[in-house]
Amino acid sequence: MAPSIRLSPAARSLFDEPLAIAVQGLGPRQQVTLRTSLRDETGELFQASARYQAGDDGELDLARCPALPGGSFSGLEPMGLLWALQPQKPFWRLVKRDVQSPFLLQLEVFEGHAERPGRLLAQAQHERAFLRDGVRRVPVREGRIRATLFLPPGEHSFPGIIDIHGLGGGLLEPRASLLANHGFATLALAYYQFEDLPQKPKELHLEYFEEAVNYMLQHPQVKGPGVGLLGFSKGAEVSLAMAAFLKNITAVASLNAPVVATCIPFSYKDKIIPALPLCEHKAKATNSKFLDYSDVPDDPFQAPGNQSLIPLEKAEAQLLFIVGQDDHVVKSEYYATEVCKLLQAQGKGNFQILSYPGTGHCIDPPFFPLYHIGSHPVFHKRAVLGGELRAYSKAQVHAWSQIQAFFKKHL
Repeated sequence: MAPSIRLSPAARSLFDEPLAIAVQGLGPRQQVTLRTSLRDETGELFQASARYQAGDDGELDLARCPALPGGSFSGLEPMGLLWALQPQKPFWRLVKRDVQSPFLLQLEVFEGHAERPGRLLAQAQHERAFLRDGVRRVPVREGRIRATLFLPPGEHSFPGIIDIHGLGGGLLEPRASLLANHGFATLALAYYQFEDLPQKPKELHLEYFEEAVNYMLQHPQVKGPGVGLLGFSKGAEVSLAMAAFLKNITAVASLNAPVVATCIPFSYKDKIIPALPLCEHKAKATNSKFLDYSDVPDDPFQAPGNQSLIPLEKAEAQLLFIVGQDDHVVKSEYYATEVCKLLQAQGKGNFQILSYPGTGHCIDPPFFPLYHIGSHPVFHKRAVLGGELRAYSKAQVHAWSQIQAFFKKHL
């Protein structure tokens, strides 16, 4: 019997779902190298490889066989060939612009454990999709709002979430589309550098975000009485400001949030929260010559920085702070801990912190590759974002399930 790759699901799976990988038809205890490849929408290549030895029966099941040293990872890691994917072009990030098309994953089995691939024994292709059958993608251009709404299959109403990204600008849909597969009506919201939105806003008006909340609550398929917010980095900071100033925010999941206004001040009606001063000269060069910017902002818990603090004591929403202990962009663990101490001192208990070791600034849904050195969102120089491959892969999976459980509970 010629060797073949067996996948489950066979042809297509959602990007955040596990994929079972096995090889059958090998010789007893045969040594092989497995390689995965994926090209992004610009054609850049991501690859991972691992060395294995088949069982006495010539079967190789990644759920039962540990990877041997010498590849992208070792040990029992059934999903290692996906989470260990790394760009062949240095410092490149895997981004999905068009969620209506899947990524195509190539799997190959090569003979032996040599540095250069041996003879090709088997290959397979698999689609990693962002939309489950029946999920609807609805572009939204209502009033000032520029967004995309993802609705789960069916005609009834669903818990509503607004998904807000960080300082890169534009409209990013992967996280919102994946959440919709899990039963949430999710609005991916742009707030600058998209269509007719400001390119470089002097301040962020919370009235714009209030319009998005009202749009969701007036939608016949969004179950009220409030909405949830999921924000990353600057988007998490926006989400916390919304919870402090706006009505009808029930739950906020914040990924590595500054708990202060950074870079762009906030305004709401006649109130302005000034941006925390940043001192670029406080950036530190690391051994690898990349810059660590974590000490660049003033301490928001000491004057004069504290006038930039978001007044979270006003928030009625449940708050979930998800922080990477190795975040080198925002001191997110310190910020979350200190702000929760302030809330506790005011007699509030509407908060919870999930803290992940070996996890940097970027916390994406499961199986997105680690992006640990990249362009700093403010200074646009090569910066340490933080994170370590295996720890990060575990954090992604755990945080993603916790985010869904949090919204299911409170919405």
